[in-house]
Amino acid sequence: MTQDKRTIDAYTARVADYLKIPLPPEQLEARQAFADAVEAGGYVLDLGSGPGSDSAFLMRQGLKVRALDATPAFVEHARDNGVDAYLGTFDDVTEAEEYDGVYASFSLLHAPRSDFPRHLSAIHTALKSGGQLFLGMKLGTGEHRDDINRYYTYYTQPEIEETLTTAGFTIDRTVQGIGKGLAGSYDGFILVFAHA
Repeated sequence: MTQDKRTIDAYTARVADYLKIPLPPEQLEARQAFADAVEAGGYVLDLGSGPGSDSAFLMRQGLKVRALDATPAFVEHARDNGVDAYLGTFDDVTEAEEYDGVYASFSLLHAPRSDFPRHLSAIHTALKSGGQLFLGMKLGTGEHRDDINRYYTYYTQPEIEETLTTAGFTIDRTVQGIGKGLAGSYDGFILVFAHA
């Protein structure tokens, strides 16, 4: 995957602002539900981890976490706060049967539509049998940039479910909501719980 420099620059310039965004209740509940679904002491990949806030939460729940993000400023912030964070892209998910869970909270929406199926397949391969996936995505159609120049790909719920099923996942449940993001807009989102 070619990294989108404008998206990374937008995040680099707004690390402090990103940390102030309150999570909607649906996301707070989903994060806890994911932590509860992974076996105690399990190994989790936080894919597109941002500045590591979710990683730190999952660590406090007793999970071992590896964080991966393409924005150097986010990785640096996460490391400074005790998170095992690495600089990398979705293409760096090359493990096989390594993780008890993969937490992909509003990260894969930055990947081009054509890459989405193979990224989900790589995640499925990286998960142990029965491993948990949490996927947060914005709902909509098409691909475009937001008001702060981040690249987004939007999906409908049926598109997401079909792509997950094709990649080998079993969908356990979905939750929809609306939240205010870094750009200040209110967007519909879907939270998906699935397992390998």
